[in-house]
This record gives sequence, structure tokens and C-alpha cells, in this order.
Amino acid sequence: MVMRIQFDDSWKGNELEFEELISLFPKQSILIVGDVMLDTYIWGDVRRISPEAPVPVVEARSRTHAPGGAANVASNVAALGGIALIGGIVGADEYADQFRIVLAENGVDSEGLLTDHHRPTTSKMRIIAHSQQIARVDQESKAPLSREMEDTLLEWVEKMLPMAGSCILSDYDKGVVSASLAQKIILLAKQYHKPVVVDPKGADFTKYRGASVITPNISEAERATRREIRSDDDIIVVSKLLMDTMGIGRLLLTRGAQGMSLFSAEEPPLHLSTVAKNVYDVTGAGDTVVSTIAMALSAGADMQKAAKLANLCAGIVVGKLGTARVSLDELRQELHG
Repeated sequence: MVMRIQFDDSWKGNELEFEELISLFPKQSILIVGDVMLDTYIWGDVRRISPEAPVPVVEARSRTHAPGGAANVASNVAALGGIALIGGIVGADEYADQFRIVLAENGVDSEGLLTDHHRPTTSKMRIIAHSQQIARVDQESKAPLSREMEDTLLEWVEKMLPMAGSCILSDYDKGVVSASLAQKIILLAKQYHKPVVVDPKGADFTKYRGASVITPNISEAERATRREIRSDDDIIVVSKLLMDTMGIGRLLLTRGAQGMSLFSAEEPPLHLSTVAKNVYDVTGAGDTVVSTIAMALSAGADMQKAAKLANLCAGIVVGKLGTARVSLDELRQELHG
């Protein structure tokens, strides 16, 4: 028998209840640990092909910078009115200096950034002509952190965790969120009774065992289970397999244009259809989802309400070009729109 997923849009008609919840967002402090990045955009025009090689010549008009990776999560928290406590690693280079400036411009303090002299600041430079990305240049190291650097980061986490309402592990597989660091942070969070929201990467989700919720997308779930997702049945089977084999209590599967599905050991699945009107760019949508969930849980929401708000925010952010974030005003407008 083929299972057909029934979507739930029950936030409609309960706008005042959700309005009351998001009114508490400005009081929330969220601890974010993970792979921070500097996103750089070179904007220009193409009018000719290079005589040196069959590639377009981009006449640069401007250059902009934005926080990426875990830093974009922090920026999303700040945009929603929260206080972002961001911990991560940068190099001793000019990108780190620019990155701190960008964080400040987005209302995020950089005190929790540690400098590692043996690795570069992770940066991604996107070259865009006529609103189309034509090339990307990355600078990064995926090497694991040294024991000393990991211990120093963990000391900072332990100092900041009591001030936070919830914790986010933003794993972009750049070496910061190791299995040992993830487990130590999750155990610390449990001691302080703080929920942990994880944006996972890689093929082994067991390093997030004990987290409150993980938020993989379809391809990440396929990789972690080595199974293809081609139907509603597959979604249910794969999600249950992830939860059972990897010790995860709740899983929010983000499904792109099909919305998202929340699975829990205690409650029936919740399937949310997308609210996106136009999809221009999915870059950073996962960051928006985890930041919204963490803010909602910190404000006292249950997981289903948190997922519904995250779905609304994701629908807004995919309508923007490039790494973007959602403001409280935009969320309110979408809620009542």
C-alpha cells in the first residue's frame, strides 16, 4: 500500500497564538557553535569572452560580504531579535578581519571566535553576473581541530551555556563539529536543561546522539542512511531509520518545494507544505530553519509550533537572492498575510 502524506497547515487561524510566541523572541539568547564562514559576492556584468581562454570576462561593479555557515545562523537569530552567542574558528588572515566587521554589521558579537594560526578563515567567493552565479572560489581547511583548540572552544561553550535558552550545532563538515565536541556539548546542554538543535552533515549522525532535534534535508538523509528517497513511503522509512539507528528523538526533514516533515518518537508525524511564493535561492535556508526552531524552543514553544514557524521563515528566505535572513517584521507579515 502506498502512503500519501497529508499536509497540516493548522497555523492558519492561530495567528494570535503565534504572534504571542514571537513577541518573546527579543528576550532569547541562543548559543551557536560550528563552522563559521565569510561569504563574498562580486557583482558585475559580462560583455565579452576572454581572448586568453573560453571564459567570460566579468566587469566587477561591486563587492559585498555576508556571514555564512554558522555565522549566518547567528545572523538569523539576531534578525529575529535574539542575542546570538557564536563560537567558532577563524584564521590569522585578512578574511578574519573582514569577517568580524561583517558580524558586527549584522548585530553579532565576535568574542567567541578563536584564532587558529594553522588554518585559514573559511571563505566562499561567488562571482555573479546578471543575477546568475558563474563561478565560486573557496578557501577552507577540513582538518580536525587540535586538541588544544577544541578544549578552548569547549571552555567557552561551558561559560556561555548557562546564559542561553537553547543551543545550535551548525555543522558544515569543515572540521569544527567533531564527534567528541558534539557529544560534550550535548551532554553539557543536558546538564543545564537546554535543547540542542543540529543542522547535520556527513554520513554518520551518531555523533549527534542525544540532541533534541536534527534538521537534515533530503540528500543529507539519503547519505546518512544510504537509501534513496523517491516517495512518501521512503520519507517515513528513512526518517524512522535515522531516529532508531542514530539515537535521535526528533527529526525535522526539510523537503525543498514539498515543505518539511517532523517526526517524533512520542507523536504522529507532522507534514508542512511550503509557504514559499517564489524560490530564487535556497542558499542558507537550513540556517534559517535551525535558528527559528532554537528561538521558538527557547521562548517555550513545543516542537510542532517551532516547526511551523521555521516553515514560514524558510518560505520567506528562499524568495531572496544569496545568503539571507528573516526579520521579525517579515515573519509577522507572513503570519498575517
